[in-house]
Amino acid sequence: MFRSLYTAASGMEAQEMNLDNIANNLANANSTGFRRRRLDFEDLIYQNTVTPGAPNTQQTVIPAALQVGLGSRPMATEVIQQQGNFDSTGNPLDLAIQGEGYFQVLLPSGEIAYTRAGNFTVDNVGNLVTQDGNPVQPVITIPPDALTVTIGNDGTVSVTEPGQQQPAQVGTLQLATFQNPGGLNSLGQDLLAAAGASGDPIVGTPGGAEGLGSIQQGMLEESNVDVVTEFVNMIVAKRSYEASSQVIKAANEMFQTVNNLQT
Repeated sequence: MFRSLYTAASGMEAQEMNLDNIANNLANANSTGFRRRRLDFEDLIYQNTVTPGAPNTQQTVIPAALQVGLGSRPMATEVIQQQGNFDSTGNPLDLAIQGEGYFQVLLPSGEIAYTRAGNFTVDNVGNLVTQDGNPVQPVITIPPDALTVTIGNDGTVSVTEPGQQQPAQVGTLQLATFQNPGGLNSLGQDLLAAAGASGDPIVGTPGGAEGLGSIQQGMLEESNVDVVTEFVNMIVAKRSYEASSQVIKAANEMFQTVNNLQT
């Protein structure tokens, strides 16, 4: 019966982490470009009292096993890669990716990070940067006297300056994708970093042959968190937690019965 206590406790601990994940999804329901996470579980090892296929007699084997599982544990937080809805802002520096890919930004450490959040602005020298001041890669510089900024679906950035009849191109945005986007390492601040599980970045032109999405100017990708789904998941997690706690209660009552036996 001690085994049942620890098995049920493992289920409660797993559901606690599940609730933590749901809370994070709900907290980021309005975070630009956020993609919700789903917690995956796996069962733990089994104690084999009878091994399947073990000899029963000289002519027969045992057809079924007698195994007792020892609970469950969280295995991974899977990133759901579903496209979020687009919000039209009218801001020429707000960008969304229609399809696959990530914007590239340069961190203060010199490393490249990746993001779906396209709510960009310009710094004091006109470079296109994130809300935290990290410059977009490759560097795009907007002239201070630019009258209009136009960013095409292929990432081409053009501006119109006083006295010019035709827009002038000042740079081209590039996107990155990965063989396994779910293997990216979350850094916070809407940023992701490449990891061994994600593979090396595949960089190319938006809408190009690499399967990258296209740029949509004046729009932002909303979080793909479905609040109703998260509340349903919360209820399921709570009920699973309660069920495991009832197992602990039942095991405790059985211990109490054994302790009260008269010899």
